[in-house]
Amino acid sequence: MNYAELFAFMNRYILQIALPSIVSNITVPLLGLADTAIAGHLGNTASIGAIAVGGMLFNMIYWLFGFLRMGTGGLTSQAFGTGDREESLRILVRSLGTGVVIALLLVLLQMPLAGLAFRFIDATPAVEELARLYFMRLIWGAPAVLCLYSFTGWFLGMQNARYPMYLAIVQNLVNIIASLFLVFVLDWGIEGIATGTLVSQYAGLLLAIFLWLATYRPARAINLRGCIDRSSLVRFFAVNRDIFLRTLCLIAVTTWFTSAGAAQGDLPLAANSLLMQLFLLFSYVMDGFAYAGEALGGRFFGAGDARSFRRATSCLFVWGTGLAFLFTAIYALGGAPFLSLLTDRSEVAAYAMTYLPYATAIPLLSFAAFLFDGLYIGATATRPMLVAMLIASAAFFLLYFLLRSSLGNHALWISFLLYLFLRGGTESLFFRSIVRKIS
Repeated sequence: MNYAELFAFMNRYILQIALPSIVSNITVPLLGLADTAIAGHLGNTASIGAIAVGGMLFNMIYWLFGFLRMGTGGLTSQAFGTGDREESLRILVRSLGTGVVIALLLVLLQMPLAGLAFRFIDATPAVEELARLYFMRLIWGAPAVLCLYSFTGWFLGMQNARYPMYLAIVQNLVNIIASLFLVFVLDWGIEGIATGTLVSQYAGLLLAIFLWLATYRPARAINLRGCIDRSSLVRFFAVNRDIFLRTLCLIAVTTWFTSAGAAQGDLPLAANSLLMQLFLLFSYVMDGFAYAGEALGGRFFGAGDARSFRRATSCLFVWGTGLAFLFTAIYALGGAPFLSLLTDRSEVAAYAMTYLPYATAIPLLSFAAFLFDGLYIGATATRPMLVAMLIASAAFFLLYFLLRSSLGNHALWISFLLYLFLRGGTESLFFRSIVRKIS
């Protein structure tokens, strides 16, 4: 295969994973949007606030356990690369078992978890009462959500991005239909919204099981004793531990970004929230290519194919660079109309325009971090990825505290951009050692 053929082959495989993953990413926030829209027609503002608070709690909780998707995807893609079908099945069993244990703990500890969470949330009594109802009902979906993380990561590791896309689409459709029926036909109120989402979560899990059985069911039973092999378990939990700690850092930075903006007043908070939508929009696209890096990088790393690993990396960065320049141009030219579309408050839009250049710079400064994260997860090189995140997070907080008294909200944005740049920049320094590990 010559250079041009290899380049075309690699790009085709990248898009086969990236495009369905982008669709999946875009559908994820629709679950929360549908719940909020239905709550907005219940006739009281407390319902909308309750959905916002409850959604925030679940996002924080489940975000912590995102390692079930990432770690499973990286390990599975390597097993796929080596052609070890039985090991890939054992990885799924380990991941599902871990997810079920964590989910059962969340369900058992739901009362203290809710009590602890609402001690730190400043909500009105009406919002808190409804948010507790929403939380107590929807926490029973934890087993489905965490098992879906495992299945999603496993499907991606098996180079199949279509099944996670199907799962995301079906969940959204079931959520909308079930919630509308329970709220407006049975008049269940906020509990109907929670139950509709709960039904969609288990519908997604049932579909995942069906798709797995239809496509991947082994011809013979796997050796379950191999699932608890000590060395494999140590590796599994070491990878997931590093990803978990990295996620804690990520949550610390994003939470502080929001709280520091809120501490400056309603106007900075509102403006920052609007501008962060530009970052989220870019992240939905770049995450799709990061998933491609995770699947293909792990596949070639596991197979010991250094040439294909380097070519996949080059192709991913061609896509990343092009998309970064495209989004930067779109934000520079269309940022003002976009802000006007998001809010009709002229003072908020005008204030946000002051900080629009920072949001415009996000794609160019952050795309490398997305792509390297995917490649590092695929290579299960989670320790240097964690180190890079620790360095970037420390720089964020250090620079912010040095500049906040003199620069205010500018300090927050400058620190955030440095954090994004350092993540990718530090990972680039470690990357050569990752490539050398390929046999």
